[in-house]
Amino acid sequence: MDAVRTTLQPITHNLPAPIRDLGVSIIGEKCYKSLLLNIDVEDTECLKYAISKGLGIGIVGASAIVKVPQIVKLVKSKSASGVSFLAYLLETSSYLISLAYNVRNGFPFSTYGETAMVLAQNVLITVLVLHYSGKASMAGLFVAALAASAVTLFNEQTLGMKELGWLQVGAGGMSVASKIPQIAAIWSQGGTGQLSAFTVFNYLLGSLTRIFTTIQEVDDKVILYSFVAGFALNLVLALQMVYYWNAPSAKAQGKRKEALPANSALTPSYAEVAATSTARPRSKGPTTRRRG
Repeated sequence: MDAVRTTLQPITHNLPAPIRDLGVSIIGEKCYKSLLLNIDVEDTECLKYAISKGLGIGIVGASAIVKVPQIVKLVKSKSASGVSFLAYLLETSSYLISLAYNVRNGFPFSTYGETAMVLAQNVLITVLVLHYSGKASMAGLFVAALAASAVTLFNEQTLGMKELGWLQVGAGGMSVASKIPQIAAIWSQGGTGQLSAFTVFNYLLGSLTRIFTTIQEVDDKVILYSFVAGFALNLVLALQMVYYWNAPSAKAQGKRKEALPANSALTPSYAEVAATSTARPRSKGPTTRRRG
């Protein structure tokens, strides 16, 4: 380890000022000195903190595209099959409350930044689901209600921190409950429809990572328990995705069943062929035997 430290320290001690300032802003002066200047990998407290920061920044970055595949699937298919409107309504509402709660508490952006990214994508997905479900008029009402709620939640004069804290408790419950309609929709339809596997598995990984980052950086049991419960239900969704991977949806199965009688009416059965061949008299062919 001493050889590695001797090799790296000339580099870490001479990093450009912008890189040094960025490092300090992310992990703090104490951990920057311990991990980068002293190369002390035995400082487990700073090491876990740096890992947590790295994972948090990674989640925020990935969240910018996490639901893009879901949006693309909806637009291409022009169908909301397999995607629950109620699930997205509950999740979007809980994310808006959580965003306001984290911002007003001054928590590090790396611990909640994906909430803002996913919230914007959720709004678009919810509007698309309403549009492709034949309820386009409700989309405008949904966006207006969301905007009014945002003004209320972020305004300290309108809503105090105590009341916002109680709403955060409810938001954790809504976030968990938002998975249940989606799980039920998949089970009832016998398939995942237009639900994106990329989104489901990224949610599973993200919720597991958030448990770690919350333990390391945020001393808030309400947020921690909501991530734990969310991970459990995300795991159920992921297992459903695997189970129904090649299964057609109920709608597709219905179409297949409707097509079968039509095809069977055109194709004669074995019994009909056998009956026809039995009823047809055999014709006598010419004989070569001489008469006489």
